[in-house]
Amino acid sequence: MGQNHGVPGAEADDCRIRLERISSLLPEVTQRPGGEGGRHVAFMVRKRTFAYFTDDHHGDGRLALICKARPGEQEALVCERQSRFFVPPYLGHRGWVGMWLDSGDVDWEEVEELMVEAYRLTAPKSLRTQLG
Repeated sequence: MGQNHGVPGAEADDCRIRLERISSLLPEVTQRPGGEGGRHVAFMVRKRTFAYFTDDHHGDGRLALICKARPGEQEALVCERQSRFFVPPYLGHRGWVGMWLDSGDVDWEEVEELMVEAYRLTAPKSLRTQLG
């Protein structure tokens, strides 16, 4: 991973690796690097994206998970915990939710729950049933 403007490389790498580990538990997930220097990652199931890891997106100096969410979940999370959740650019109007990963007190169980839920909303039924 290349150096970024606002987030130390080791912290960004740690977040990316943790998200990759979570996604490796989900059937047929693939990853596509993107952004300047490949610092962003799209998580996909059968070519449909369900989550993104962003690192200094458009120079914001932040690390974030952006994922698909159930109707109303984005609003509830953002209103309840504005310091942790946000409406992401480009996908916020579709109900996707963003979660900051650079605050130092990330609840990785909650991150996993968000990613799994986003996967369930995107994956075909045959793959969802494999999750149990």
